Amino acid sequence: MMPGIGPDTSGVFVIAVTPFNDDASLDTEGIPRLVDFYLEKGADGLTILGMMGEAPRLTLSEALAVARKSIDWASPRPVVVGVSSPGLAAMAELSKAVMDLGAAGVMVAPPGTLRTDDQIVEYYAAVVEAIGSDVPLVLQDFPFATGVTISSPTLGRIVEALPSVVMLKHEDWPGLQKISDLRAAEARGRRRLSILCGNGGLFLPEEMERGADGAMTGFGYPEMMVETCRLTRSGAVAAAQDRFDCYLPLMRYEQQPGLGLAVRKHVLALRGAIADPMQRAPGKGLNAAAIGDVERLIERQERRLYALYGA
Repeated sequence: MMPGIGPDTSGVFVIAVTPFNDDASLDTEGIPRLVDFYLEKGADGLTILGMMGEAPRLTLSEALAVARKSIDWASPRPVVVGVSSPGLAAMAELSKAVMDLGAAGVMVAPPGTLRTDDQIVEYYAAVVEAIGSDVPLVLQDFPFATGVTISSPTLGRIVEALPSVVMLKHEDWPGLQKISDLRAAEARGRRRLSILCGNGGLFLPEEMERGADGAMTGFGYPEMMVETCRLTRSGAVAAAQDRFDCYLPLMRYEQQPGLGLAVRKHVLALRGAIADPMQRAPGKGLNAAAIGDVERLIERQERRLYALYGA
């Protein structure tokens, strides 16, 4: 049985893409290759069926197939499963199914209908009631995608009221002060919350310096996140920044709204992690000009890494 996540969970949980065949059918047999790729690059765990995992484009049976294969193949490494849904009944059904399969916890983003602090707190209380207070829960704080802004005091109310919320997937932007606020509250006696950060790792060095425990995001070079976290934790902050900087141009390119997943899947296909960069509609692949951009950025990245590290 896989270990569950908790308030002391740290490291890099890569947000996994979902592999498809060139006819857009689910490439279930390609999942082991993808999982092996992430783990060989140093990932401490995986998060599947997230926003960049095209979860809304999967049927329930497909989502369960992805979960089953990923959890089995990653074992004993922990796997978190995104279960966000417009309805609590569907969320509860998927949560029970993936926890029964051995998931380490589930992740829920707030629906865009929430407008007030009270509504946000009440929503997560309803989520915990629906899925069970024994299920480790990751709160995904991603205002750019959800349209819901969760303030530091509101997060504090959730942490104090709902012990099963054990992790924050921090994707606010700018949001460094939120990490500082949470850690300061813990220093005053509030219970600890694991903080893993998203946004493609774009602010990872600064987030780690503010007290984050690691990353929960995707990138075609997950070893960048692994090394940045490792070096920062060891006190080699300048070395972490130097390595991070080598990847920054490609990370910046991937941050383009509407293009990021296509870039990521193209890079993963180039690296042999997936057989095809296919996305399901309405997602689209890269055109020739964008492919040229990405491959030029990769070439420059490799030259910088060789100049610094000889490999």
